[in-house]
Amino acid sequence: MSDILSQNEIDALMAALAKGEVAADRPGDAAESDESGVKAKAVWAYDFRRQSKFSKDHIRTLSMLHDGFARLVSTLWAGMFRVMATCEVVSVEQMTFDEYSRSLPGPTIMTTFSMKPLVGSALLEINLDLASIMIDRLLGGPGKVSRIRRDLTDIERQLITNISNRTLSALQESWVSLVQFDPVIENIETNPRFVQLVPATDPVALVTLEVKLGENTGPVSICLPYMVLEKVMTNLGSQYMFATQKLAQTDDFRLRLNERVVQTQVPLTAVLGSTVLSVQDVLQLQRGDVVALEQGHDRDIEVRVGDRTKFKARPGTCRSHMAVHITEVVLEEGEPHD
Repeated sequence: MSDILSQNEIDALMAALAKGEVAADRPGDAAESDESGVKAKAVWAYDFRRQSKFSKDHIRTLSMLHDGFARLVSTLWAGMFRVMATCEVVSVEQMTFDEYSRSLPGPTIMTTFSMKPLVGSALLEINLDLASIMIDRLLGGPGKVSRIRRDLTDIERQLITNISNRTLSALQESWVSLVQFDPVIENIETNPRFVQLVPATDPVALVTLEVKLGENTGPVSICLPYMVLEKVMTNLGSQYMFATQKLAQTDDFRLRLNERVVQTQVPLTAVLGSTVLSVQDVLQLQRGDVVALEQGHDRDIEVRVGDRTKFKARPGTCRSHMAVHITEVVLEEGEPHD
């Protein structure tokens, strides 16, 4: 049979198509089929508004970086707020900035910061209930949720700034293996509609963490626009992380790490004792009044490192300065004896 149709055959074929007697095969339909012979679709949906900029390798590396950040924050916040604190990475995912901003509750605490020499700004978001616990602890309270639903006062804003500064320092330290940057706070907002880091359709990497302070739990998130990470995208891969892990095995790296750990400052507190007073009693206190503590003068006092009792001691003076004389080292369960 000839491969070239005659005019009569072409007319007959067109007439059959018009009547629906013959189905037209589209190009590529015969290219793919399953084992049963049923033709499979060779196309898939693609949303041009949601560009895929982060590979699985990038997401995995960001997750590893922020696992280290979570450990640093756990130690930092335990010392700052004098309460047990844990932090862990829940997820690292890509989305558009519009999707992220719509997912935020209002109000919430949003700290916008630059990461020079990286271009652009990133965002640290702390749940408002969690932030109210932090503020309450810093002001001497028990750390209860106050359900703030108003603008921050000047004192609260300054406390949030201090918390954010120290938290961003921990972020800076956890990123040292990737890039050295200087975090600088640009603004603090409580309304998500007033924050516009990048255009709504731009991709961002969202790091979601879960924080537990005492008995209270709340979310914390870090929004990293692609524009900020673009310069270091080549380092956000498994090969780079393997090279970093190999560097960590060198004696020079261990020496520098040991020096940084030795220089780390931790809060040391000697607790002379405690008592309970009513607000009326506090208001009536005068200079020269004596407040009786529950701690006896002939008993050792607690010396705490962070929020943990590590020593027993006797109070006294040394060269005109207040001092304590360590009498006992308090070991936790499983801790080796020196």
